[in-house]
Amino acid sequence: MKFLEQFKNVDWQDIGRWPFVVRASAVGVWLIAAVLVLGYLFVVNGQWPELDQERKRQDDLWQEFLRKQSKAANFDAYKAQLKEMEKSFGAMLRQLPGKTEVPSLLVDISQTGLAAGLDEKLFQPAPELKREFYAELPIKIRLTGNYHELGNFVSGIAALPRIVTLHDIEIKPAEKDSYDDLVLDVTAKTYRYLEDDESAAAAGPAKKKPGAPNTPPITLGR
Repeated sequence: MKFLEQFKNVDWQDIGRWPFVVRASAVGVWLIAAVLVLGYLFVVNGQWPELDQERKRQDDLWQEFLRKQSKAANFDAYKAQLKEMEKSFGAMLRQLPGKTEVPSLLVDISQTGLAAGLDEKLFQPAPELKREFYAELPIKIRLTGNYHELGNFVSGIAALPRIVTLHDIEIKPAEKDSYDDLVLDVTAKTYRYLEDDESAAAAGPAKKKPGAPNTPPITLGR
């Protein structure tokens, strides 16, 4: 009780007459306040950036958890989708000719141009490029004819049972003032699947062996 009475009888405007206990308590309060302020400025305040980083990391981990949870919930659906994709891939793979079928496919491509009424000036197969499970066979072709015949050629290529794509298409008049006699330069690409031994050896695009002769151009005309 005497301790509390000392605080009741204090003249707050005359610090010099404060009892020792009151002065010691005031100094203690000021020290505690100073420690708290300095601790906030030099310890807590410096850790705010780290706290923000941890909060962001927590958000990222939460989003990752939600993604994985969604995948786990749809695992059966993904398995069914994978089986369907493998089935579709197998059907597409069966559209690729084997190594022994390539020569007949090249003949089919050439005959498609002739059947459309075009004059075949160039038919130049280039060295094949091996990919992971298939080989790409580019063929440079030059044809002359009218616009309608060129359209028939493109339609005929699209109707072939094997996959053939057309690239680098360039159409220009055969003569300066000729609009019905056109020249078509195009690179046709067909594809074949690799045999098991070829697939194992094809780590990347096939490189031409030193000393291998260039494929000679095949120039045809009526």
